[in-house]
Amino acid sequence: MEKDIRNRFPNGTSSAFLSSQNSSTTTKKLVIKNLKNSSSTPPDYFEKIWPLLKQALLAILNGTTSPTNEEQLYRHIDHLCTISTNETNSSPPYLLYENLKKVLDDYIQTLLPMLLSEMGDSNDYLRLLNSTWNDHTIRSTLIRQLFIVLDRTYVLHAIVPSIWELSQDLFRRYIMQNSIISNRCTTGLLKLIEQERRGETIDRNLIKNLIRMLIDLHLYKKDFEPSFLQSTEQLYHNEGRQLIQTLELSQYLSHIERRLWEEQTRINNYIDQSTKLQLIHIVENNLITSHIKQMLSKNFDTLIDENCFSSVALMYDLFLRIGLNVINDLREAFGNYIKIRGRTLVIDPDKDDKMVDELLDFKEKLDRFLHECFHSNEKFSNILKDSFEYFINQRLNKPAELIAKAVDARLRTGNKEASEEELEKILDKLLILFRFIHGKDVFEAFYKKDLAKRLLVGKSASVDAEKSMLLKLKQECGNVFTGKLEGMFKDMELSKDIMTAFEQYMHGRGTPGNIGISVCVLTMGFWPTYPTVGAVLPPEFCRLQEIFTTFYSSKYSGRKLQWQYTLDHCLLKGWLKEKSMKEFHVSLYQALVLLLFNEHKDLNYTDIYEQTKIPAAELQRTLLSLACGKIRLMNKKPLTKEINSDDRFTLNTSFDHKLIRIKINQVQLKETPEENSSTTERVVQDRQYQIDAAIVRIMKTRKTLSHAQLMSEVFSQLKFPISTSLVKIRIESLLEREYMKRSEDSANVYEYVA
Repeated sequence: MEKDIRNRFPNGTSSAFLSSQNSSTTTKKLVIKNLKNSSSTPPDYFEKIWPLLKQALLAILNGTTSPTNEEQLYRHIDHLCTISTNETNSSPPYLLYENLKKVLDDYIQTLLPMLLSEMGDSNDYLRLLNSTWNDHTIRSTLIRQLFIVLDRTYVLHAIVPSIWELSQDLFRRYIMQNSIISNRCTTGLLKLIEQERRGETIDRNLIKNLIRMLIDLHLYKKDFEPSFLQSTEQLYHNEGRQLIQTLELSQYLSHIERRLWEEQTRINNYIDQSTKLQLIHIVENNLITSHIKQMLSKNFDTLIDENCFSSVALMYDLFLRIGLNVINDLREAFGNYIKIRGRTLVIDPDKDDKMVDELLDFKEKLDRFLHECFHSNEKFSNILKDSFEYFINQRLNKPAELIAKAVDARLRTGNKEASEEELEKILDKLLILFRFIHGKDVFEAFYKKDLAKRLLVGKSASVDAEKSMLLKLKQECGNVFTGKLEGMFKDMELSKDIMTAFEQYMHGRGTPGNIGISVCVLTMGFWPTYPTVGAVLPPEFCRLQEIFTTFYSSKYSGRKLQWQYTLDHCLLKGWLKEKSMKEFHVSLYQALVLLLFNEHKDLNYTDIYEQTKIPAAELQRTLLSLACGKIRLMNKKPLTKEINSDDRFTLNTSFDHKLIRIKINQVQLKETPEENSSTTERVVQDRQYQIDAAIVRIMKTRKTLSHAQLMSEVFSQLKFPISTSLVKIRIESLLEREYMKRSEDSANVYEYVA
């Protein structure tokens, strides 16, 4: 048995359910039928409904309550939009849209008198405009929600703006495209921004809302941005011209940084992002680009002199924003500073004592600027190296000599470096200075001379440090540069083996005067050239010399020993004050003078000279060290700091010292003017030999060369600084010695002579 159950809904939809009592499982069937048309709409339906809708519209626009229920209004609008899809001028949707448009048009025009009225305060006017705009957007939203069906039906098919676009367009047309209102708005906004730039507090939300309004109405680019950028250009143009003259450079740089930050904050808060590039460019152009030369010429050197790392870093970052051309200007200024300041460190002979320490401090300071301010930029690193190399070679030879002496001072015993690590660090820094100098042969000559003294007098602080420095030089300059230096160390090692063999040789034999002896046998080609000087030695010393010479000749036949006394040192045991035994570490010359007083109580200068035959210059140095130094083993009359031929000397019997072993042979390590001059002359002589060798080598290879080509190749092959005149002199010398000759065809062409 079937039962048909029908339920009819108000909207005309019906459902049917079928069931069977016979089946074990009840089966139901849902049938959905087409929507039946409701009763026909009266022809005057729109005319009856529109007054209600208009009344609701005006209530929304005026901010009052509509007497008609919102749901009823929505049903009426829905009915008007769905009863006809016809888009003719008489269709209800068309009439509804046009009437809505007229109501909005009329209402927005009613806002004009209020916005055109005079107001004394521009801020009050902006608040009124902002309030009007906020009310308009809220009411436009409510109207769009009420007429949403119209938006989704008629507007979609007809070529008309949406209700929201219609509302915005009417506000733009009647309000914001009114020249008076537009000018007041723009002027007020610019005034507020100007106040903020002066440091005053403003209502940022007000500016943000109004600029957002201009953006939404598509008026930002047309009405506001050009005026805003123009006023910004004028402000920073005048500000840059004024402040670059009145502020210190560091203050001006900080001002630029603050202005850029302020404008970026302004963009983040209320200015549209599309304006960012133009706005920041205006600030950069007027505060940085237009004043590049003035900034670089105005106290840039002072910033570096006063270690203003933050200001220089800021300058680099600001210049980097402009482009590579500006960075090149900054790099050039940095290089010029290094050349000018560096030259003052090396050119003044009165500052030679402090030159190396000041160069080290200067290099460390520049490195810090390079890393902290210029972010280790490769081009800045190169300009630093080039400029440093330029100024340090403005004074020939002296920087190389002083760097060698600085290394010597660090490698001697008693240096101020507390640990091996600190010593390695300072040696590395000195090696960096060494890289910049052109006269590396000068460095080598003085380093070799000082190394010889340290090794022979026993004043080397550490053999490991010596070898470490030698390895650094080898890595820097190659085997040729360090060959002789390595030979000096080999001689010292061989000398130890020779002395071990000599001690075995002397075992069981009597030693003259019970005196010990230690001899260093040096290869002449490795060591500096020392002048041959004589002295009268005690008999015991002479006997020991003869024994060692016999021993050495028997061991190494064909070799000849030449004794050098200038760097000999002795350990004397004795006392000046009774019952006060001391050990004196002295030079050989000091020992010869002191030993005379075993037999004499009083000696004059002439007596000492006659009995020792020490050269006059060395004798004066020796007597000064014994009678006028910090540790005085002898008394001198008269008490002057000069040695004269009539001076008399006696032992200082009141001498007392807290140490048992006393070193007073420092005089051996001090360089005399004669030694300095001799070392320099040897360098000059060696350079002449190298120039000669280079010229002959080039001519042997090329056979025939013009003068200009020969000069060019000589300069390219030689690493030390030479003058054109010196090369010409060496060419003339080789022509005289017939290593080469002038061509018969041209006097300006040379030919090699085999």
